[in-house]
Amino acid sequence: MDVLQTPIEYLKGVGPSRANLLKQELGLHTFQDLLHFFPHRYIDRSTFFKIKDLPKNSSEIQIKGEIIKIQMIQQKRGKRLLATFSDGENQMELVWFRGHQWIKESLKLKVSYVIFGRLNWYSNRPSMPHPEMETLENFDKGFSKALQAVYPSTEKLLSKGISQRIIIKMIGELLASLKNPFTETLPEELRSKYRLIAKNEALINIHFPKDQNTLTAAQNRLKYEELFFIQLQLLMKNLQRKQKIKGFEFEKVGNHFNYFFKEKLPFELTEAQKRVIREIRKDIGNGQQMNRLLQGDVGSGKTIVALMVMLIAADNGFQSCLMAPTEILAKQHYQSLKDMIGDMGIRIALLTGSSKKAERSQLATQLESGELDILIGTHAVIEDKVQFKNLGLAVVDEQHRFGVAQRAKLWRKNSIPPHVLVMTATPIPRTLAMSVYGDLDISIIDELPPGRKKVKTLHRYDSNRLKIFKFMADEIKKGRQIYIVYPLIQESEKMDYKDLMDGYESISRAFPSPHYQISIVHGQMPAKDKDYEMGRFIKKQTQIMVATTVIEVGVNVPNASVMVIESAERFGLSQLHQLRGRVGRGNDQSYCILMSSHKLSSEAKTRLETMTASTDGFKIAEVDLRLRGPGDLMGTQQSGVLQLKIADIIKDNQWLKTARSDAQELLREDQHLVAQKNTPLRQTLAKMKAYQNIWNYIS
Repeated sequence: MDVLQTPIEYLKGVGPSRANLLKQELGLHTFQDLLHFFPHRYIDRSTFFKIKDLPKNSSEIQIKGEIIKIQMIQQKRGKRLLATFSDGENQMELVWFRGHQWIKESLKLKVSYVIFGRLNWYSNRPSMPHPEMETLENFDKGFSKALQAVYPSTEKLLSKGISQRIIIKMIGELLASLKNPFTETLPEELRSKYRLIAKNEALINIHFPKDQNTLTAAQNRLKYEELFFIQLQLLMKNLQRKQKIKGFEFEKVGNHFNYFFKEKLPFELTEAQKRVIREIRKDIGNGQQMNRLLQGDVGSGKTIVALMVMLIAADNGFQSCLMAPTEILAKQHYQSLKDMIGDMGIRIALLTGSSKKAERSQLATQLESGELDILIGTHAVIEDKVQFKNLGLAVVDEQHRFGVAQRAKLWRKNSIPPHVLVMTATPIPRTLAMSVYGDLDISIIDELPPGRKKVKTLHRYDSNRLKIFKFMADEIKKGRQIYIVYPLIQESEKMDYKDLMDGYESISRAFPSPHYQISIVHGQMPAKDKDYEMGRFIKKQTQIMVATTVIEVGVNVPNASVMVIESAERFGLSQLHQLRGRVGRGNDQSYCILMSSHKLSSEAKTRLETMTASTDGFKIAEVDLRLRGPGDLMGTQQSGVLQLKIADIIKDNQWLKTARSDAQELLREDQHLVAQKNTPLRQTLAKMKAYQNIWNYIS
C-alpha cells in the first residue's frame, strides 16, 4: 500500500481520538490529506517585541520571556487561568478562558518561552488571550523562523487543545519521517517551461517557507499542478466519451428543417445563431454522442436554435424532448414552439405534473408508437413510465436547476443515449465554464436578434418613488405593461409577504381600479391561481404585475417594457440580470429601474453600478464571480467540483487558462499518455483512480 494512504492515527502524537476530531472537523483521513492541508495565510515570526514597545493596537506579536506566576481566577461564569509573563524588564498577563486544566499542567515557571498571539489592551495594560507557546529551545530547533503558516481551524479543535502549534508539529513530524514522500507528478518538459520547483520541495516550502520567494515558488507549483490535473481529467473524460459512447447519426437535413428555414422563420437568424447551428450539426452528424452546453443571454434566441435541431432529428426519424425547470416555463416553450411550427405536420405535446391521467396514458401510447415528434415537459418527462420509441435528442433548459442524476435518467431512455443539448441563460464566466463544464463542448450566442433595443437600466432611491409612479403611468398610457418585483428570502417569508402586500396596497392606491388593473403573483399561491394571474397579464387584461421572483425564469411578455425591482440591494447580480431579461422582448424601448434605500453596503453598490453600466451577461457574471466566489455561483449541485485545495479560479485564472491549453496540447500529441515522458502523469492518474480522496480532484 502507498505509505501516503496510511490513516492519520498512525502518525506520532495523533492517536484515535485526535484522528477522529481531524476527520470530523477538517476532513483529514490520511497522511496524503495532511500534506495537502494547506495554510490560508502566513505570519512573520522573525521579529520579537519588548513589552515596553508593544503597539497600541490588536496586532499579532511575538515575545521572549518567562512565566513568573500562575493563578486560577473564579468568575461569575466559570473560571479563567491567568499567568504573569515577564521579558526580564516588564510584565504582562496571559489569559485562558477554556482548557484550563491541561494548560495549567503544561506551563512551567522560570523556563524560557516564545509566546505569540493577538494583543488585548485593557485600562492601558496589555494582555494576550490563548497565546501560542513553545519553549525557546524547541522554537530554535523548529523548521522555519521567517514565515509561519496559519491553518484553517474550528472552535471545537481549539477547545480540545489542537492548536496551530500542534498542527504545525504534526506536519513537521510527517515530513521528517517520510523524507521525500512524492515521486514527481509533472513531466520535466512542463516543469522547465514554467520553472516549477519539484513536488517535494514545493510541499516543504508551502508548510515551512524559508522566505517570501520560496513560498511563491511553492504556491505556483502547487496551483498549476492542481488546475492542470483537473483540466487533464475533464478533457480526457470528454475524449473518452466521444470514443466510447456511440451516438445516433443524423445524416440528412431534410424537408422539415428546410421548409421551416425558408417559410416559417419569424426573423433572420443572427450570425451567432448560424454559427451555433453549424457547431451542433457537426456534432450530430459524426456518429458520436453530442454533449453540448449552449450559453446565451436572456432573449438571444436559444429556443429557436433548439427547435431547428429538433427538426433535424425529425428529418432523420427521431423524437426529441425538451425539459424545463418549471411548469410555467414548460407551457411557454410548448406554446411558442407550437406557434412557430404552425401547420408543418410536426406533432408536439406537453407533459407536466398537473397533466390529467387520461392525457398521460394517451401521451404514453403516442410516444411509444412514434406518433409524437416532440415532447415538452417538466421533471415528469424523466419518470420511468414515460417511454419513447426512439429518443434522439434531449434538450435541457436552465441546466443548473437540474441535478446530474436527473439528467442521467434521460440518457437511459435508450440503449444508445440521445444527443444532449443543455441550455442556460445564466452566463457562466469562461474561467468557471472551463472548470465546471470542462467536459462539455460549449457554444455561445453572443448577439441579440435584430431590432432589439438595449434595456435602459436606472438606479433610483426610495425617495424618488412619486417620479417613478408618474413614469409608470406614462408608459401605461402608451399601452405598455409593467412588472414590479419584490425580493424573497426563504428564511423570512412572513416578512417578504408583508413587503409584497404593503407594496401591492401602495401601488393600488397610486393606480386605482377600474382605470388600472393589477395582477399579483407570489410563491405561497396555489399553482392554478398563479397561472390565472399570469394568464391575465399575458392577455393584457392587467397592466401591472406585482410579484416575487417567481417570474425570474423565462416568462415572455413582449408588451411589458418596464421592470421595477424593489429593494434591489437584496438581490444577487445574476438574479438582477435574469429579471431584467423579462423586459426588452418587444421592439419598444424598455426600462429596468432598481429601487433601493440610501443605506448600501459597498458590495450592494458594486452590484447596482454594474447593472446600470452593462447589459453584457458575461461581464456581469465575471463581477458576480469576484463578489461571490464559484461555490455560490454554481449552486450546490456543481460547486462540489470546485473544492480546490490551493488554487483560486478567480485570482489564478491565468494559471487556469495555461493549464487547460497545456493539457489540450499534451492530449493532441499523446492521447493515451503512453509516451515515456508522460509516465509521471499516467502514474498520478492511476493513483487518483485508486484513492479517490486524493486532492479532491475527482468530483
